Amino acid sequence: MKRYLAELIGTFVLVFGGCGAAVLAGGKIGFAGVALAFGFSLLSMVYAIGSISGCHINPAVTVGLLLARKFEARSVPGYIIAQVAGGIIAASVLFIVARGTAAGYDPATAGFAANGYGAHSPGGYNLTAAFVTEIVLTFFLVFTVLGSTDIKAPVGFAGIPIGIVLTLIHLVGIPVTNTSVNPARSIGPALFVGGWALQQLWLFIVAPLIGAAIASGVYEIIRVSEPLIPARVAEAALPSEQLERAR
Repeated sequence: MKRYLAELIGTFVLVFGGCGAAVLAGGKIGFAGVALAFGFSLLSMVYAIGSISGCHINPAVTVGLLLARKFEARSVPGYIIAQVAGGIIAASVLFIVARGTAAGYDPATAGFAANGYGAHSPGGYNLTAAFVTEIVLTFFLVFTVLGSTDIKAPVGFAGIPIGIVLTLIHLVGIPVTNTSVNPARSIGPALFVGGWALQQLWLFIVAPLIGAAIASGVYEIIRVSEPLIPARVAEAALPSEQLERAR
């Protein structure tokens, strides 16, 4: 239960931090600022909850780790439920904040950082472009997670490349789809926008899962045969560091 709660909290921070930057400050900080908000949110959570749950905070990452045999199947439903719940709660709190101005806030009109394609893409990109972008960028994310939590990777440093690659992903993807690569991130805002956001939501569930599966398959091909370790172990401090902190 503690791991599920950690995933809920971590997803809440990611969605509120990233989407909050877009909704509340996007006009001032631009795409680059929003990209950094998502990257810093994930980086922070890797170190805050990584040793507890592995800090998936993304159903696509959970599925990718499952397919790579770095995560147990029995925990997948609980992780995904917790992630989606965290995203919805974050969107709910963000909505309360956003409507706190004298002018109010209408998610359906303002967009509420929802993901979209066609007329709802920031750059007007069509369905095909959005689908390919989400697959490729999710591949980047899950491939980086798998590599940085590999048994040969430096222990305790996984958060840095994972946070950096999420920033890169948003710099590329925001003009195309507002960047999802995470079904839990997409579901929360879409529920408040309704209409077109719910109609297009399928893409931001299906494409990230495809990207995660491809990343898992490719990493399995190139990975040097070594024992596998769970992501939460790779993201934890070394035993010697843990002993030092306990003193």
